[in-house]
Amino acid sequence: MSVHKSDLKKITTHQLQEMKNRGEKISMLTAYDYSMAKIIDGAGIDIILVGDSASNVMAGNETTLPITLDQMIYHGSSVVKAVTRALVVIDLPFGSYQGSSGEALRSAIRIMKEAGAHAVKLEGGSEVKDSVERILMAGIPVMGHLGLTPQSIYKFGTYTVRAKEEAEATKLLEDAKLLEACGCFALVLEKIPAKLAKQVASALHIPVIGIGAGPDVDGQVLVMQDMLGINQDFKPRFLRRYADLHTAITNAVGKYITDVKSKDFPSKEEMY
Repeated sequence: MSVHKSDLKKITTHQLQEMKNRGEKISMLTAYDYSMAKIIDGAGIDIILVGDSASNVMAGNETTLPITLDQMIYHGSSVVKAVTRALVVIDLPFGSYQGSSGEALRSAIRIMKEAGAHAVKLEGGSEVKDSVERILMAGIPVMGHLGLTPQSIYKFGTYTVRAKEEAEATKLLEDAKLLEACGCFALVLEKIPAKLAKQVASALHIPVIGIGAGPDVDGQVLVMQDMLGINQDFKPRFLRRYADLHTAITNAVGKYITDVKSKDFPSKEEMY
């Protein structure tokens, strides 16, 4: 196992803050089902994000927009059942919080009650301030998300690096400070210049988790299917593949097909 026995206690938002305070990096991966969540939780991951990226990697959609609140609750409840150590954060999907702070609160409550989440995540800064505050007032921990915000992809029109220009960088830093002031326990920065991400992480007291935001943040997050090499089509600069499960699974299935057709499977030892 990749973690020390002393690290095998339940992760909470308070512990994440302590990790930042002592300079210990935070590990975070996505998961969407019981089996994979059980594996990565057992390996010692700190945070499991049930991301709206399930829309892409689980349902095959082009964007994160189509996934519904009911579907996020389904994926989230499957993950929560598997987890004994990690903090489980579930994304509020597109359309479940943008309408009003009341709608945001109702969506967050459903995720906490029906999925058993430990926290929710939503995209945006000053635009979602009222929703963030309303959710926090109900005692629900909130993780913010700035930079490339996939739910706004049709507004941006591209998945390119965000906040390269001074005006957008200034707003991002202001939004980060705003989210911290509102009470968010952590912040995800996606696909922004490493220099800016370092500035944000240094300016905030809460943990800052990066994806394509360089090394000088408090932790890193990747989509599990990407880092395990299951998804071969997604090849951004920030992605490091730690396995090639696409090839391993393809070879295993091919061997199974061969054994079935040759009548090698099942053998005498594999029957009743």
